[in-house]
Order: sequence, then C-alpha cells, then structure tokens
Amino acid sequence: MPEMEIRALTFDVFGTVVDWRNSIAREGATWGPKKGLEIDWFAFADAWRGLYQPAMEKVREDQMGWVNLDALHRMNLNQLSDQFGLGGLSETDLKHLNQIWHRLDPWPDAVAGMERLKQKFTLASLSNGNVALIVNMAKRARIPWDMVLGAEVAGHYKPQPEAYSISVGLLGLEPQQALMVAAHNGDLVAAAAVGLRTAFVRRPTEYGPNQDFDFDPKHKFDFVAEDFLDLADQLDC
Repeated sequence: MPEMEIRALTFDVFGTVVDWRNSIAREGATWGPKKGLEIDWFAFADAWRGLYQPAMEKVREDQMGWVNLDALHRMNLNQLSDQFGLGGLSETDLKHLNQIWHRLDPWPDAVAGMERLKQKFTLASLSNGNVALIVNMAKRARIPWDMVLGAEVAGHYKPQPEAYSISVGLLGLEPQQALMVAAHNGDLVAAAAVGLRTAFVRRPTEYGPNQDFDFDPKHKFDFVAEDFLDLADQLDC
C-alpha cells in the first residue's frame, strides 16, 4: 500500500511545546517569597515532575480510578508539602500553585514554528494534560491548536495505545496520516507501535543543564529536528 500523506501533527506538550522546568522556577521565584517561601524552585520543579509518571502509573494499572492530570498534580503537590515547607499555604494558595501547569511558557521556537506548520497541517495536542489545562495554557501563550486531544479525551494516559489511537480516530484519520511530534523517545516508540509517523524534536535542556537522557533519538524515527522551525522546514511549511 502506498505511504499515506501526513494530514495532522499531534504533539506531546510538556517538554516538547512548553518549558515546564524554567516556567515553574520563574513563577515560583516571583510568587513564592510573597507567601514566605524561600526554596530552590528548580529543585521543587524537578521533584514535582518526578512524581508525574508514578502517579499516572497508578491509574494505568487500575490501582486508582480515572482522575485527570490536575488532580494528580495536586496529589503530588500534597506529597511535597513537608519537603518544601508548603504547610503554611492556604487552600487558595495551593490551588493557585497547582495551576502553575496551566501557565507554562512555550519554548522560543514553538509558537512561530507551529504557526507555519498550521498552514499545511491540522495541529492537535496529544498530551497527558487535561483539556482545561491545555486550553488555558494555549490561551495564555497563544499556542495555535486546532484540536485538544490526548489522555482526558481518550480516557487513557500515554503511553497506553488507546491514548494515540482514539485521539487520531477523532480526527477521522488513519494512524499513518498523523505525525506524532515529541522530545521523548518513549512517547514516539509508543505512537509508532499504533501506526503513527514520528518526529523527534530535540529539547536538550528540558530537565536542566545536566540532562542525560532524551538528548538524541534512540530509534529510527521519520523525522529528527532541532526545533519546530527546523521541522517546518523539513515539512515544506
């Protein structure tokens, strides 16, 4: 069968489109002292993100019922309370802090690259982030999605195959007509297993200056790009 033409790009969001680590540290350093918090906000961001996969795994393994990522982030935030001295924060403060994930900044190339890609392709998030989180983030940062898809819509967290197959199906496409864009090898391997095409975009400082994984593609992907502008060049956008 001839290779199908790519019609849509689906994107991982955290780390691929937005810079979660620097965003959390930036806002924390401004907001925290007003609340009496003098902590290492990069360490806080790393610790919070470190609980991300283990929390989702509880849902994947049916150790707990379905809850969206906002709920998991709050559960994880509660776990960090003693370590980072968050016990004095009010419920209003904790809700505000938890929603920092709705206010993440895109990588410098992201919006400009996506605007170019959007001229030729449908752009959809395929993230573990819940719909409200992705929509609020996009509104603030002007991320030009056509559709918000992913875990909450599919009822499955990546890398479960349903997260990819249901999302692409909602676009009315065959898997081969969608290109999964991510900075993470595991995400792309899982997408490829369902039949999606794959594009690895380098984000070598997602986890800070000492990042030593997901630095390079470890598998054969359809595209490898330095950033979204490079990907737009490769896709003739």
